Amino acid sequence: MADHSSARSNSVFLTELQVADMICQSPRTIQKWRLTGCGPCFHKFGQSVRYSLDDVNVWVARQRVSRTSR
Repeated sequence: MADHSSARSNSVFLTELQVADMICQSPRTIQKWRLTGCGPCFHKFGQSVRYSLDDVNVWVARQRVSRTSR
C-alpha cells in the first residue's frame, strides 16, 4: 500500500496567479470558478488558497475537446 504522507510531501502547490498564468485566464476568472466549482480543485491552508499542480493538470486534460458542436 502506498504511503500517502510521503506522496503528499512531494506535491507542488501553485498560487491563484500562477494557475491563471498557466491556463491563460485572469485571476478573477479563477476566483469565479472557485466559487462556482467549475475550475480545478483547490486547497485551503489557513487563509491561503493553493492549487496542486497535479490537480490543475488533471483539470486541464478534462477540458480537451475535439470539436465545438456536440
